[in-house]
Amino acid sequence: MAARGLPPRFEDWFAARGWRPHPHQREMLARAGAPCQLLIAPTGGGKTMAGFLPTLVDLAETPRAGLHTLYISPLKALAADIGRNLRAPIEEMGLAIRVEDRTGDTPQSRRKAQRADPPHILLTTPESLALLISYEDAPRIFAGLKRVVVDEIHALAESKRGDQLMLALARLQTLCPDLCRVGLSATVDDPAEIAALLARHPDPCEILTADPGPDPDIAMLDTEAAPPWSGGGAAHAIPAVMAQIRRHRTTLIFHNTRAQAEIFFHNLWLANDDNLPIAVHHGSLDRRQRERVEAAMLRGELRAIVCTGSLDLGLDWGDVDLVIQVGAPKNVKRLVQRIGRANHRYNAPSKALLVPANRFEVIECQAALAAVKARDLDGAPRGPGPRDVLCQHILLCAAAGPFDADALFAEVTSAGAYADLDRAAFDACLDFCATGGYALRAYDRWQRLIRRADGLWQLRDPRAAARIRMNAGTIQDSDTLKVRLKRARGGRPLGEIEEGFAASLSAGDTFLIGGRVVRYEGLREMTVEVSRSGGRKPRIATFSGTKFATSTQLSQRILRLLQAGDWSALPGHTADWLELQRRLSRLPRPDRLLVESFPRDGRENLCLYGFAGRNAQQTLGLLLCKRMEEMGLAPLGFVATDYATLIWGLDALRDPTPLFDRRALRDGLDGWLAGNALMKRSFRAVATIAGLIERHTPGAHKSGRQARFSSDILYDTLLKYDPDHLLLRITRDEAMRGLVDFARIEEMLARVGGRIDLVRLDRVTPLAAPLFLEVGRVRIDGAAEERLLAEESAALMREAGLAG
Repeated sequence: MAARGLPPRFEDWFAARGWRPHPHQREMLARAGAPCQLLIAPTGGGKTMAGFLPTLVDLAETPRAGLHTLYISPLKALAADIGRNLRAPIEEMGLAIRVEDRTGDTPQSRRKAQRADPPHILLTTPESLALLISYEDAPRIFAGLKRVVVDEIHALAESKRGDQLMLALARLQTLCPDLCRVGLSATVDDPAEIAALLARHPDPCEILTADPGPDPDIAMLDTEAAPPWSGGGAAHAIPAVMAQIRRHRTTLIFHNTRAQAEIFFHNLWLANDDNLPIAVHHGSLDRRQRERVEAAMLRGELRAIVCTGSLDLGLDWGDVDLVIQVGAPKNVKRLVQRIGRANHRYNAPSKALLVPANRFEVIECQAALAAVKARDLDGAPRGPGPRDVLCQHILLCAAAGPFDADALFAEVTSAGAYADLDRAAFDACLDFCATGGYALRAYDRWQRLIRRADGLWQLRDPRAAARIRMNAGTIQDSDTLKVRLKRARGGRPLGEIEEGFAASLSAGDTFLIGGRVVRYEGLREMTVEVSRSGGRKPRIATFSGTKFATSTQLSQRILRLLQAGDWSALPGHTADWLELQRRLSRLPRPDRLLVESFPRDGRENLCLYGFAGRNAQQTLGLLLCKRMEEMGLAPLGFVATDYATLIWGLDALRDPTPLFDRRALRDGLDGWLAGNALMKRSFRAVATIAGLIERHTPGAHKSGRQARFSSDILYDTLLKYDPDHLLLRITRDEAMRGLVDFARIEEMLARVGGRIDLVRLDRVTPLAAPLFLEVGRVRIDGAAEERLLAEESAALMREAGLAG
């Protein structure tokens, strides 16, 4: 695709709307023939148009049939939104360009038609692309493909979906050697790393950075009541949030978890005396309900939407003029992405307010504000390409037809994340796909590939291709059940709840879903049946969804803020809290580990401030309790937050140094992981992605409980008879990197370098006091329990020298 300028027809279209193409849009057009480009431009800066301009111009000037450009989005809703926005200029300029989307929501009839007659521009997701390359006719479908545009590439790069996508792009590059790759994002912490991920290794990738535009208008929300000492509901902020909703056209209110979004929406609705139109939106709600909310947003009919990450990414919601983040953002990059939903225009500053849910989150929010203003984005280093995703890719390639192992290895290692993969590791994955591994090769169901006389590999049974496609993808189903209103012929679907939560329900129990209180009636054919309830005090559904850990960079900012001593930007109640901690004990430092020891309620307590994130602090609690048992210190339990771990037991600690021996901690981790339920959960995810466990079979779908039972049996079998099995090795790597986050513990130990300060006190300290409320968190069913918890909280804070 040769470099070119903007044709008159396009110039006229921009001018008719009073617009002028942004410099980065013209630059992307001028560089249209570059093999790989990464565009970093602010939200509302016309990234998508910049990515598509070369396609539109090329097709306008040189009409042709067949697939020209593939657009890949992390969200189905985003693909649909881009389709609407893209069709407008095409129709208004009278261009003969066909645009279609292909996602999990696309009817099977249209998918079949798309394979026979592909549109010029196909909008899809990584999962749908993985399926497309698995068909025998993939070379015909993609014949002539010139361009791939990966939107919101930063979001895909952080998960296995990105690895799956890059392997698919490697396959496309084999089919279409002159393919141009384009990545688009507003929030990239390490452009060079993302560029290397996007490009065909070892080819370079051009990086174009647009003018970032005006700084966002961002602050903490002033509330009449101070935040509580613990918890994540932010009920204290409801009146102030309602006041902001009244002052603005449309407000997006983001939460980090679905359960928190449901709780907040319920409380907001109870306080909505003006009956303003507000809604809730998250991934556990029924698709039709989400679509109704999205349509109402587009029509400008809603004043506020309480949501989660389901509305994080590039959808253009038009009239949103305020974003509120409830709860500490945990990650600056995510916060910047969410802020960008407001005033979705290039020259207009986004307006956002942060609402800390508890007292410590006030400090975290202040650190996040400083990071946003400094344009200091955070990110975690990427590990090597996951091998369970590679196993799935090998099976999908086999579904498409016979393949040569040498050629596939060369293709796989052209994907940036797999560039360092050695041949032995690749062959181990190939052997697993062919036989299931040493302990399983005697079972016919896992004998899936055979090597022909000519050296090519193919499916042992061609009928297996359908099953492989049915189970493709890296998004793991949480063990959920559908929720429906009970009626004679099956009522309206409301959404999903986790199996474990459903199992805990008894007839008459109430819970929140979709912002309404419903009453559990029973389970019928794996569907939770509910009726409407007039109650105002529900139980809370434990929706699936990530509980984010505070990033390393943000944690370091918090530590620096604590040491700065100038807390004038913090509310008085929080500054006074920190000042009291400094007087009575010490404040944590970046280069030292603060450990406090004090008695309370006949127990000895140990509080260590690692600032390593929730997962790592949780793991540290487990390992330290094990070490304390070995040292005869009789620990009884622990609780962890993002910044600290509190351990209580019978004996006081005198010397903390032996507790933090790195080799002993790692040995303790190895022993603990071997038989832990956490490993079984991690194994289930790995085995499902790699194709060992099938969640879907023709005419049937395993429940979460069935899949869990199957995976547990397999895990125990492999651990006993084949402990070096590929999937067990992958599982251990996954657990170390993600679930237990041991790297954050090692980073903390390296940072403090053995500099450990043990401070012995005669009572609980101000900074440790909120952790005791974490221990005592219980389900609240009524005013009496709420009053008792409030009284316990007040007494604890008085004991720590705190008032209010």
